Amino acid sequence: MLLYPNCKINIGLRIVRKRPDGYHDLETIFVPIYGLHDELEVIKNDEMSAATPLNDGLKFEQEGIKVDCPAEDNLIVKCYRAMAVKYPQIGAVSVRFKKNIPFGAGLGGGSSDAAHMALALNELFSLGLSKAQLAEEVRPLGADCPFFIYNTPCYAEGIGDILTPIDLDLKGTRIVLIKPDEGVSTKEAYSGITPRGEGLRKLDDLDILGNLDKLTNDFEATVFPHHPIIADIKKHLLDAGAYYASMSGSGSTVFGLFKNDPEGRTDANLALLKQQFASMVLLDDTFGEWKS
Repeated sequence: MLLYPNCKINIGLRIVRKRPDGYHDLETIFVPIYGLHDELEVIKNDEMSAATPLNDGLKFEQEGIKVDCPAEDNLIVKCYRAMAVKYPQIGAVSVRFKKNIPFGAGLGGGSSDAAHMALALNELFSLGLSKAQLAEEVRPLGADCPFFIYNTPCYAEGIGDILTPIDLDLKGTRIVLIKPDEGVSTKEAYSGITPRGEGLRKLDDLDILGNLDKLTNDFEATVFPHHPIIADIKKHLLDAGAYYASMSGSGSTVFGLFKNDPEGRTDANLALLKQQFASMVLLDDTFGEWKS
């Protein structure tokens, strides 16, 4: 079974409050981006002995971008182990994983990988779990893991795990993702952050496109001073004609949204932009219809 764990962007991100457990409540809009994705192949392996390097009936091979953690700490592996303990019908599998989504980028790649592993196990071993049940299974692995089970635009609350699907039509909108070589750790992004209280819920019927001027990413205030190139990329996206540009999540990727320009000015501006940041452009694509 071959799956393509996709990434996401955040349109707006407000830090609401610090919780007693040390985490922060937030508000944000998650939007799936299908054009940039990892590759996850999961195959039943009835002949494999339980005595594998990772034991638990899992053979795991990884290629692509090097992940800076031991294989046993990979969220795909953690997802398999957690679900295999809970559901004895899950047997041995061979996993081939190709990493294309960079980490430290604010794109949720690791969370997407875990969620898609859960989806694969559910289908391969006929677990019969609903999306709501699968979301609960992956919730302990990461705050935004449940989002990738639904994989449709959502308003997110709590630590990013309380989701409300929303109607957001970006069909025909062009998106450009640019990531500098440097990454931003979650700890660094939260350093010095000042919670601002609730805000997105006050938008009229969560009219996202009609309130873009109010949708800012609170992390930019703490990240931009230490990573001026990220701020510079945002400025260049806006100068190139983006009607909205923002850092995604806690960074370091910045995205720009562009309307179709029949006169070709946007194409010309983006050509210059992509030449300037040639090694940093992750994606230049146009939204199609949303998956169900």
